[in-house]
Amino acid sequence: MLLSIIKDYSLWEEGLKKINWAKRFMPILNQIKEEYGAKKPLTGLNVAISVHLEAKTANLALLLKDLGANVFVTGSNPLSTQDDVASALVHESIEVFAIRGVETSEYFVHLEKTLENNIDLIIDDGGDLTYLLHTKRQDLASRIIGGCEETTTGVIRLRALEKEGKLKFPMIAVNNAFCKHLFDNRIGTGQSTWDGIMRTTNITVAGKYVVVAGYGFCGKGIAKRAQGLGAKVIVVEVDPIKAIEAYMDGFEVMKMQEAAKLGDIFITATGCKDVIRYEHILQMRDGAILCNSGHFNVEIDIATLDKKAVKKYEARKNIHGYVLENGKEIFVIAEGRLVNLAAADGHPIEIMDMSFAIQALSSIYVVQNRKKLENRVYNVPEEIDRFVAEVKLRSLGIEIDKLTPEQEKYLESWEV
Repeated sequence: MLLSIIKDYSLWEEGLKKINWAKRFMPILNQIKEEYGAKKPLTGLNVAISVHLEAKTANLALLLKDLGANVFVTGSNPLSTQDDVASALVHESIEVFAIRGVETSEYFVHLEKTLENNIDLIIDDGGDLTYLLHTKRQDLASRIIGGCEETTTGVIRLRALEKEGKLKFPMIAVNNAFCKHLFDNRIGTGQSTWDGIMRTTNITVAGKYVVVAGYGFCGKGIAKRAQGLGAKVIVVEVDPIKAIEAYMDGFEVMKMQEAAKLGDIFITATGCKDVIRYEHILQMRDGAILCNSGHFNVEIDIATLDKKAVKKYEARKNIHGYVLENGKEIFVIAEGRLVNLAAADGHPIEIMDMSFAIQALSSIYVVQNRKKLENRVYNVPEEIDRFVAEVKLRSLGIEIDKLTPEQEKYLESWEV
């Protein structure tokens, strides 16, 4: 408790309830503990975790501790930390540097405090730890064995570093694993985004026009679940292939300038900046609701909105209302930060069980192969993906067929 920076240690009991509830629905992490707990492959290593700090993340941290690591945890977004969970981790002898709702400057102080613990291995979500180790805190980078990156935005940043020849240690692109992006990005983001919107606004989705910006795996999940809730879905894209895919999936496709005139609810999921600009906002209907499901709060131009709006006020907890110069009002959820975490509990537990299992196993892989890995971005080894899928199926009581030797031979042959 001497190092940790948290809001209130007395909250630990409520946080522990959340952690224990999540643990019941995380059979893959439990299986990893059973298989690797006695071997303790991370013994003596200092591991820094910068992931949205809530109950599922806490179970990942506790697993790494059980595998022998000294674990130091911070958040990966100023509004996604749950203070009671942070307190519970400190109660379980894990150092935490995170408080919900801090300013961006203080958030980066917490990231630095996490790294100032002779860190050997990082688990990043969005690339902020990696960014610091390549900029302000390069003095701490030489000790790093390697690490893992959770999300699309972070992998993009890693690829840029690699392309420029500046990446200082090997990183595993966890986001690119099949058992991550097929389920976490699509199903997890789809469900949790609407959880955040509906619990925050308490409005009907059926019959409304929902504009989804970005039709990657996250956007597909958001659009599909909006459709299931009875919404009329419009997709905005810059990629012609994804635009055709959205069209053939049954959605309207158009430019943001046109979609702005029709939408009731706008959701960004692109990983890019200024997707919804003030010029778009001026075109929106009175009462339009805006939110973001991308990692950083740059997809909606909140800075210009704050500057040019006639009035800004708190319309409801986690919702700000803006009166525009044309007299219309629009509403922004969670300051344009990740709506599924800033206004809800993030992805469903079972989804994050798969993603965090890949994080844990990839971390072990980095340590065991430290002498072989170069300063590059690596995909998750296929055997890790398959292990996670097989354990997940077993936990569901599902059995699948296996190829016979004859079938394997047939599939490997060029002959008829």
